[in-house]
Amino acid sequence: MTPPGRTSRPSRLARRIPLIRLIPLIRRPRFLPLIRPARPARLARPARLARPARLARPARLARPARRARSTRQARQARQARQTRRTTALLAVAAMTAGLLLAAQQPAAAGPNLVKNPGFETPGSGDMPLCWAKSGWGDNDFTFTTTADAHTGSAAMRVELTRRVDGDRKALITESTACAPYVAPERQYDLSFWYKSTTPDTALTLFRHDTTTGWQYWTDLRTLPMEDDWTRSEVRTPAIPPDTDRITWGVSVFGTGSVTTDDYAMEEVAPPPPDPVCTATAEECAKGRWEVLPTKNPVRSVHSVVLHGGTPTQAGGSGGGKVLLIAGSGNDPGLFEAGTFTTALYDPVAGTYKDIPTPADMFCAGHVQLADGRVLVMGGNKGYPSADGSIGYQGLRDSYIFDPETESYTRTNDMNGGHWYPSATLLGDGDVISFGGLKEDSTGSVTAEKFSAAENRWLPVHQVNQTWSFWGLYPSMILMQDGRLFYSGSHVFGNGTPGTGASIYDYDANTITDVPGLRNKDQRDESASVLLPPAQDQRVLTIGGGNNETNPAANRTTDIIDLKQPDPRYTAGPPLPQGLVDQGHGKRPQTGDEGKMYVSAVLLPDGKVLETGGGLHDRADPVYEASFFDPVTDTYEEGLAADPIPRTYHSSAFLLPDGRVMAVGDNPGNGTYNHNVSIYTPPYLLKGPRPRITSVAEGEWRYGDTQRITVDRPIVRAELIRPAAVTHSSDPNQRFVDLPMSVVDDQTIDLNVTSNPNLAPPGWYMLFAVDAAGIPSVAEWVHLGAPAAAAAAGHGTPAAHDAPAAHDAPSAHVHDFAGDLGKSPKKNPGKRSSAPVSPKVAGCDRNYGTAGVCVPLAFPAPVKATTKSRCDWLAAHGYGRLKVNGKHDPLRLDPDRDGRACGKGDLRRHRGR
Repeated sequence: MTPPGRTSRPSRLARRIPLIRLIPLIRRPRFLPLIRPARPARLARPARLARPARLARPARLARPARRARSTRQARQARQARQTRRTTALLAVAAMTAGLLLAAQQPAAAGPNLVKNPGFETPGSGDMPLCWAKSGWGDNDFTFTTTADAHTGSAAMRVELTRRVDGDRKALITESTACAPYVAPERQYDLSFWYKSTTPDTALTLFRHDTTTGWQYWTDLRTLPMEDDWTRSEVRTPAIPPDTDRITWGVSVFGTGSVTTDDYAMEEVAPPPPDPVCTATAEECAKGRWEVLPTKNPVRSVHSVVLHGGTPTQAGGSGGGKVLLIAGSGNDPGLFEAGTFTTALYDPVAGTYKDIPTPADMFCAGHVQLADGRVLVMGGNKGYPSADGSIGYQGLRDSYIFDPETESYTRTNDMNGGHWYPSATLLGDGDVISFGGLKEDSTGSVTAEKFSAAENRWLPVHQVNQTWSFWGLYPSMILMQDGRLFYSGSHVFGNGTPGTGASIYDYDANTITDVPGLRNKDQRDESASVLLPPAQDQRVLTIGGGNNETNPAANRTTDIIDLKQPDPRYTAGPPLPQGLVDQGHGKRPQTGDEGKMYVSAVLLPDGKVLETGGGLHDRADPVYEASFFDPVTDTYEEGLAADPIPRTYHSSAFLLPDGRVMAVGDNPGNGTYNHNVSIYTPPYLLKGPRPRITSVAEGEWRYGDTQRITVDRPIVRAELIRPAAVTHSSDPNQRFVDLPMSVVDDQTIDLNVTSNPNLAPPGWYMLFAVDAAGIPSVAEWVHLGAPAAAAAAGHGTPAAHDAPAAHDAPSAHVHDFAGDLGKSPKKNPGKRSSAPVSPKVAGCDRNYGTAGVCVPLAFPAPVKATTKSRCDWLAAHGYGRLKVNGKHDPLRLDPDRDGRACGKGDLRRHRGR
């Protein structure tokens, strides 16, 4: 880095233009739109800008108020007014610091925090004072201080003539004399002038953590190619805690050059005070739940939020119906009768519509495709046999639900059956799926890939295979470089090969273990989510249990930063505890009691709602909810808890109006809870909401700048992908930050990521959030990849070996999680399946129907006696249970009349 030196001189533009001539620049309204990148060629010419016009005539500016004054008095009055005018203009010049070509922004104030913003002051080496060369990767580059400047005599040009990977950038140096100081929770407006010959450029920020030092923070926007000088401006997110300085500059990650000049950084004015609560004090602090009067008509296991169409241009109705898929709903009787169901719920009208369902989609996989249709894969071909010799059998069938026609159509079949398969949308719009049980109840080791371009499942030989069994509903999260992160969270699968976390590189076909996940064999029915914003690449994994051994669920929170060169999980705060009902009324949780079946929902204020869950396998609901704050990595405990139990086959998800909907509960006794709960977070109880009054375009492209209008100032905007959740698992859930360029209080330009791996193509909910954390109702926008572009780092092996094409910008992918510091796992070789224990679901199939789950291992307080076990079953509502065959391993039928826990059983073996 360049050593610190003397501070930069005042802005060149402020030196070159007489103060009196600045008045036209400030007053002319036609300069206001310049915050949005444009080509104001005329404004780049100082000679034209310096034209004094008539406003410079002193006689008109200093006209005396009274003509009767003496000559001396008139002269003194003129001098006083001129002094006041000059003082005011000096203040304006100081605030704008050479950026007077930009529109005024009422929200921002203060001096330019960038030292040597125009590269005019030389440094001790070949870079200007307070600027340094930076970058990584295999590329050829040059840094040039050129006289081809926007203003003054110097600008910075960075050029790549060859690129395999990596980037180059001129950054403000990290020294204390140069790196701008910042305050946590505040925001800053960054601007600069540029011209470029490549679209592969991005504004990149690093931050200084007072504990860990300098680290990458985020990319705020990509820049379109511009032949002439163009101004670009963007507002930072809130500065993270423990950050005291930042450094930033323009990265070049494709062949070509970018020339920049006249940098500026201004602190945004602090937000207004919190609004007044519009509900009770308790509700404003904890939120509130409402149990709807109309019940869910189906035994839904899967919940998919559908897009609501193009923007309304009138503030947003939210839209977005909810597809509730049941299939047979874990009811063998419905399966035998061929009764498979789906309901379409309209949250605005509060109505349900029955959807004909062609197959048993119970425990299928599902995901929204790029065009908004829902791909449903696999499901249930058959329930376990009464003697336990056959387990659940996976289905090969696959269907697509079309929101326009509200009907299913069949695709080609997958290569094998899958019950409990994962489904992850990739950056190119394809879908990849792993795991689940095959048609013969063994574990599937076949990876399946759905081609969006061909609208079909590809044959096995066209899909990279590791022949690995990933368990059931493995949480496979798409990383920003196109690889997949298996978080270690699953539904069933403890102790199977692959348990624990890993990173799968599809192109290289390698799997590398990731360390640090605690209790890796107690992660059944845990939850994993990519924390907001997706640009930070941090994953939260919470809770879980073990269906076979059935201990009390854990309260473990683990967090991983996938941007690190050798990522590993680190311990987070323990899950908050609530009340648990073990059949004898609610009691406070104690010790290390946590929960499984926990739901994690991304909220538009940037927090995560965790809610629902149970203490044991399909039993003992836990009533508790909290917010996880990814800014502080802490829980906000004590929220209102859903009054309805939410354990197995429950889910919670975000609605477009900012509320959260919760459905389902299927305890071990085989019943299903049809009640629907709606949670209103505290942010909706703080007064009027901001409104998105218009969205210029409903069809968005990667790297775009998209304009919206709002009814009042906002501090944040983001895209949230609609839910497609089952069994606490939604690996596609993500919150993508949209850096803002503020035109005025009601006009905002949003900068869309250029990386489709950060925001895979499809429909998104667009939220705008004000300074009080209150979100708007969502508008729906469709994000689609350019026709010639492919996701960087996925499915395109040549992408690593050739420079980016100018007509298909590549994603700006940093060198994160590089070589992971270790060797990949060895490929086990081709095999047909993996053995799976018949106990994988934790149910003893000797008792009851296949929809009932008598636990293989009763919770610790239950004694190994007939009475104690039967008392537990009665307290949990099991009712009469048939004994299937002659085996009675739990000694529930001592009198051998074929009924478990009958009166004769308890009399014959009282106390045993």
